[in-house]
Formats: sequence, structure tokens, C-alpha cells
Amino acid sequence: MNPIWIIDDDRSIRWVLEKTLARENIPFTSFACADEAFSALEAGDQPQVVVSDIRMPGASGLELLKHIKARHPQTPVIIMTAYSDLESAVAAFQGGAFEYLPKPFDVDQALELIRRAIDESIRQSGVTASVDLTPEILGQASAMQEVFRAIGRLSQSHATVLITGESGSGKELVARALHRHSPRQNAPFVAINTAAIPRDLLESELFGHERGAFTGAQNQRRGRFEQADGGTLFLDEIGDMPSELQTRLLRVLSDGHFYRVGGHAPIKANVRIIAATHQNLETRVKEGLFREDLFHRLNVIRIRLPALRERCEDIPLLARHFLQKSAQELGGEAKRLSDAALKYLTGLEFGGNVRQLENLCHWLTVMAPGQQVEINDLPPELREVPAERIAAADWESALAKEVDHLLAAVTPELHGKLLRSFERILILRALKHTGGRRIEAAQSLGIGRNTITRKIQELALDA
Repeated sequence: MNPIWIIDDDRSIRWVLEKTLARENIPFTSFACADEAFSALEAGDQPQVVVSDIRMPGASGLELLKHIKARHPQTPVIIMTAYSDLESAVAAFQGGAFEYLPKPFDVDQALELIRRAIDESIRQSGVTASVDLTPEILGQASAMQEVFRAIGRLSQSHATVLITGESGSGKELVARALHRHSPRQNAPFVAINTAAIPRDLLESELFGHERGAFTGAQNQRRGRFEQADGGTLFLDEIGDMPSELQTRLLRVLSDGHFYRVGGHAPIKANVRIIAATHQNLETRVKEGLFREDLFHRLNVIRIRLPALRERCEDIPLLARHFLQKSAQELGGEAKRLSDAALKYLTGLEFGGNVRQLENLCHWLTVMAPGQQVEINDLPPELREVPAERIAAADWESALAKEVDHLLAAVTPELHGKLLRSFERILILRALKHTGGRRIEAAQSLGIGRNTITRKIQELALDA
């Protein structure tokens, strides 16, 4: 794959985009002005996608857009504009821009837009990308193994999937994995966060618009459904979709057709829908905030993604991966977490889930003074955890204190009581992780099927 070109006279903007692309192993080349990009084009270099500011010293982004479209008409060009510069954004669309990125932008939004442009470029050229744009999903916990099994079972399916899970738990990674391991893997994967786009623009984003459909619509524009034709459309945070758009989406899922805004000709939607939400859609249905019929259309196959606190045994694996990834981006040696630091992190709740852990590892790569990271090297906000939570996280210390207390109280048959409590908790948690499937629970605990059946009877867990 050719590199992504970043053109902006603001060094901080270039730096943010460079680090974002490096983190995803996407090749890039940066230029401080359009004239430098002109020179590269004259030398025969060709970008996969261009991300350019609109106002720079020398030639403008619109002049660069015109030049690139003359030489490489299939190359998507993303124009960066200030929110107060919407007239320039309209001019960019008239000049053939793929999309505009308003400043200040969200890094995830910029990355999603660049991914979309890459997919479009590959589709136009018919060339297969030489870089894997889908990060791997890591996890050894039984709850994650359930997710992996679901992805495997769906590998030959076109079924609609609803992914539920807390923010930062990796729902888009699962959606991309479902796409990559599906019959649609060679077609586009298009993602849209329905909560991040103003409701008056969301309809046009999803379905496109005809020229003259509303003020400023000077050209016809393809929406996300058309961009994802033959592939997968990922609707993130579907629970926040406005009610009027819920009705339009339901019609598309019902009869497979939609209309552009201002259009009169139906367009066939050959798209697989994967939706995701951090909200409880059943509750929103009861509250009248989400259509029940749309919920049932989306809830064909449901995959629940566990929060990081439910798979804390994966924290060491994920932390090592993120530390190595950050070191590779920054060109240094990967830092290591001490046993004490790992134990401490494993006891934290991580309200931001995997995304918070990844950001922490990037912070440690930059800020920790030595190669081995100790507890004192962690950010201050993570070191200010209440003492009782730290004690609860260190279950061996907590158990030792409880034993001391029970011995002091001369508790009879202490060994048998604690052993039964331990086994009861162990088996109940394993059954919860496997959805009550005893054979899988036994396998995850490393015991036999007959053993877990006998223990369930002895401990009266059936009740």
C-alpha cells in the first residue's frame, strides 16, 4: 500500500496524525506545505490517500486538491478545515474531495475517516492492501473465548449482529473481525458513530443526498450505505440514534431499499449491518426511546463484550502488547511492568476498559523513567486508589487477614469451611463466565466433568 500523505503547516497536527497512523501500522509521509507535496508528485510519488489542510503558506489545499485530481483522479483527498470555514468545505466537495475533517478533530474520528478513504482507494484501484488494518483482539479469559467462538461460528454468515459492551471495551475491533472473517471480507467496511454526528446531518451521512436537496447541497453525495455496498456497515452507539432515523433504518432492514435525501429513486442496499451500543436497549425500548421492532431487527445475533474488570487475567497480556506497540511506534525498547505493578494494575477497575489500558501503556512508554515500571511510576490518579480496594484486589493478603481473624475467634472446622467457600466461589464464577455450561466451566478450571458435577451437588449449587 502507498503511504498516506499528511500536509499541514501546523507541526502539532502532523504529529498527532503521524502517531495515530504509526500506532495502526499504516505507512505515511508528511509535508509542511503543499509545495513540498507538488515536488513529490513531480518526482513520481503517489499517495494512497491525501489528508491536507486547506489554508497554508504558499499553495492552498484546494489548489493541491485540483492538482492531485488532475494527475490521480482515483486518489481520495480529505480536506481539513476549521469549523468556521464551512464555505471552504463546500468548495472542497465541489473540487472532488472525498470528505472534510473539521478542526479540532477527534483522533478516532480522523482514523475512521482515513480507513474509509483507504477502503475506497483500494476498491477503486482493485489492489489489495499490503497492510493489515485490523488490530488483533487479544484475550485468554473464558469470557473472551466466547467472543472468539462467536466470531468463528459467524464466519460464513451474513446475519445482522448486535455487539453490546461498555465504552472502550473494543466493540469496533469485534465488528472489524466479524467483517474480516466473513464472505464480505474483500468488500468495504464502513463505520459510523451515530452519537458523534449532529442529528440534522446524520440522515445525509447514512443515506447520501441529491444535488439541491438542502442549502449547500451543490453536488450529489453517496452516503455510508452506498459506500459500504457489498460489504459491512458498522453502526456504533446505535442506542443514541434519533427516533426519525430509527424509522428510516427499519425500512432499509425490512425491504432492503433506501432513498437519498431529496431523492425519488430507490437504491438497493446490499449491506450487512453490525450495530453496537454501551446502553441497555431493552430498557430504552421500555422507556420509549428506541423502537421495539428495530431492536428485534438488530438483535438477530448478540455478542456481549466483557468489561476489562471481568477479564482482569488478560491485563498482563494486554499490557505487554500495548507496551511493545508503543515502543515500536517511538523507536525504543519496550518497557516492562514489575510483578508488583502488574498485580496492582490487575486489581484496578479500569472504567475506560481496554482503551484506558492502552493509553496508560503509551503514557508509561513516554513518561516512566526506567525500563522496569514500578507502582510509583504509574500516573498519580491511578496511585490514589482507596486502600480498601487495593487490599481487596490482593486476594491472597485479604485471605490471610481473614484467616488471622477466624483463628483468633477460634472458629471450628476452619479448613473445611474456607475450602467449601473457595470452591463455591470458584465454580459459581466459572459457570457465570460460561453461561451455565458445565463442561466448559470444568475445562476452564482444569477439572473433570464428573468432578464439577459432584462439587455442584455437594455444595448445593443447583439451588
